[in-house]
Amino acid sequence: MEINFLALFVAALSTLVIGCIWYNPKVFGTIWMKESGLTEEKIKGANMPLIFIMAVFFAFLIAMILQFLTIHQWGAFGMIGGENTTETKPSYTAFMNDYGTTFRTFKHGALHGFLAGLFLAFPMIATNALFERKSWKYTFINSGYWMICFTIMGGIICAWQ
Repeated sequence: MEINFLALFVAALSTLVIGCIWYNPKVFGTIWMKESGLTEEKIKGANMPLIFIMAVFFAFLIAMILQFLTIHQWGAFGMIGGENTTETKPSYTAFMNDYGTTFRTFKHGALHGFLAGLFLAFPMIATNALFERKSWKYTFINSGYWMICFTIMGGIICAWQ
C-alpha cells in the first residue's frame, strides 16, 4: 500500500471549505466570535495567509493519521512489517486479493472519521474549553466543526484509491 498524498491534501483543503461555511456570520461565525472573545479588529489585524497555510498544514497532519483509522487494509499491511517482499507469506497476498478494496467507500470513511471526531476532537476541545473557561456554545461550535471535518476528510481519504 502507498500513501495517497493527493487524497490527503484534498482532505486537508476540505477543512478550509467547511470552515468558510461553518464560521460564516450567517451560520456560526457571529456566535463563535462572541464566545471566543474576538472582535472584527482583532481578526483584521491577523496574518491571514500564514494562518491559512498553517491551518492546511495541520489539517494535513490530521489527514495522515485519519488514513490509518479509515482504511482497514493498513492493519494487514502493518502486520507484515510494511513491505510486500519475497518474504511475505502467500496468505497476505491472498487476503489483499480478497479484501483489498473492501470498505473503501466514502460512506465507510465518513463513519470512521465521524467516530474519530466524536471520540478524539470533541473531548480534546471540551477539555481545553473547560480550563479556558469557555462556554458550551464555544465547545459545540468548535468541536462540531472538527467532527464534520473529520467526517468529510475520512470519506475522501477512504474512497480515493
